[in-house]
Amino acid sequence: MRSVWVVLLVLGVSASVDAQSSTSTSLPLIRVIATGGTIAGVQDAPGTLGAYRAGTRSVGDIVQSVPELTKFARIETEQFSNVASTEIMPAQWLALSRRINEALARPDLDGVVVTHGTDRLEETAFFLYLTTKSDKPVVIVGSQRPATGISPDGPINLLSAVRTAGAKDARGMGVMVVMDDRILSARESRKIYPRTGGFSGGEMGMLGVVGGGGPEFFFRPARRHGAETEFDVTRITSLPDVELVYSYPGGAGPRLGADTVGVVVTSTGFSPSERDAFLEVRKRGVVMAQVFPSGEHVPGPSGGGGGQGAGAQGQAPLPPIVSVQHLLPQKARILLMLALTQTKDARDIQRIFSQY
Repeated sequence: MRSVWVVLLVLGVSASVDAQSSTSTSLPLIRVIATGGTIAGVQDAPGTLGAYRAGTRSVGDIVQSVPELTKFARIETEQFSNVASTEIMPAQWLALSRRINEALARPDLDGVVVTHGTDRLEETAFFLYLTTKSDKPVVIVGSQRPATGISPDGPINLLSAVRTAGAKDARGMGVMVVMDDRILSARESRKIYPRTGGFSGGEMGMLGVVGGGGPEFFFRPARRHGAETEFDVTRITSLPDVELVYSYPGGAGPRLGADTVGVVVTSTGFSPSERDAFLEVRKRGVVMAQVFPSGEHVPGPSGGGGGQGAGAQGQAPLPPIVSVQHLLPQKARILLMLALTQTKDARDIQRIFSQY
């Protein structure tokens, strides 16, 4: 009888191990790519409200600090960089986009989570939204408090991000920002406060929430993204020089470098002192895009600027000013940079702005 119990015990242990193994392999495989930021920040005096050094902890340390992750996903890690987000430049956008596209091409990988500093998170997220050529989930996540601070928000944000990246309903949703249990579209996300709860999706960017039962989606982005994007950065080594300027009373217009090929201007209208300057910009062949502060679509320049197609007598009409609809100025600059890798025709660029 004793030998029978031993056999049954062994069989029970074996079945338990097999069940655990089956559960483990059924979990989604998520790659966490770390770039640095506050979520990897540490203090000289841990547990205080004092200053900290961003981009210090490794991706391995960050993931190991959240053991709950293993209940929801199998995790791979990659240390892309470890810097404050203010050090992330267009060259890093290109390299990061290529790494993500390479990873998502693997049939065994279900999604990607990118940890990032919050100061420049919205720009990196939007660039990836435009250039990730896959419908697999990509989630950008950060924190407003360092890992060693009082009540750090990084661990719960990372857990929510991984759960979102592993959700089947997250496919086709475009690149997302997950912060404070909210799922935001990378097209609309913005940092409005330097504290927890400080990220917003504006009027139309909140896609869902992450509750106790996991991510729940209520809306889906309608603009082109993911597998439908026309932007391929595989062979792009640098992005065109595009400047970002504001129009204001008494302004004299932009002072652009010789290599500048595009300019985004935020304005409700151009003052007389700016008109000639912006006209010269367009005569140079620089593509000009106008952002109306409210986000409304502006069918042509407001307050002058040389006219939508005006040119000097006997000269060819100037190309139209590209109208920007519901994009932050810094995101309009990113879209114009990518559009200029495709075409320099302002009318075709207007089509791109209307679709993305």
